[in-house]
This record gives sequence, C-alpha cells and structure tokens, in this order.
Amino acid sequence: MNILFFLTPKATCSYLYSYYTIRQALERMESTGYAAIPILDRDGKYAGTLTEGDLLWAAKDICGMDLKRTEEHGIMEIKHHRDNAPVSVNTDIEDLVSKAVDQNFVPVVDDKGSFIGIVTRRAIMRYCLDAYIIKETAR
Repeated sequence: MNILFFLTPKATCSYLYSYYTIRQALERMESTGYAAIPILDRDGKYAGTLTEGDLLWAAKDICGMDLKRTEEHGIMEIKHHRDNAPVSVNTDIEDLVSKAVDQNFVPVVDDKGSFIGIVTRRAIMRYCLDAYIIKETAR
C-alpha cells in the first residue's frame, strides 16, 4: 500500500510560514484548534513543527507575557520542543506507522523536499479499525 492513500493534501492542511509572527501563529492555532502545525519556508519546504507548548514558552520567554510583543517576533525565534520528522512519498508503511506512534501527524515531502501534505495518526488508526471490522465480520 502506498502512503499517499492516507495523505491529507497540502491544499486542505493548516500550516504556518516561517516568516509568520508569533501572534499570527497564535491566531492560526486558535482558529484551527490544532495543538501542532507544520511550518513551511517560502519555497514550500517543510521547516519544522510548532506546538501549543512552544508558543506558551515563547510568550513567556521571548515576549515576557506581553501579547503586544508577539507581533514583534517571528516563529523561527521559538525553540521547538520537537519537530515532527517528515517522510518521503516513497516511504514504506512500516516506517510511516513507526513515526506516527510518536507524532500526531507525519509531514510528507516529495522528491524535491517540498511539503505535499500530512498523514495523521487518526487516518492510520481509522484504516486499521475498518480493516479489523471487515476481517471480523467476514468470520
């Protein structure tokens, strides 16, 4: 099975650009409700993952808990607790699942390193559950 079966394409993903301010990131995360969002550079390449925790510590350490100052600082100034490791479109399912165990989503890049979307842990689990139910009903 190809990992593209599980892909949520870039066009339907939420993501941030590396030149966004902390305030822009806060607003995007608030509007989407996601706890972690991929960061892309100007060329569309995956540049890391920003989490709610990263933003919380940035608000304290970089902005001194002053929300007005979040407009003055970019998200690439933030120390990332963890960046979700991306996979290539050619990655096998075992490697994808191995990464998804520790990440809510796995960024997917094409052969040129450009971000093309994400595979969510939920999509993998949904597939496994559906396959299990079909197998159990066939008994």
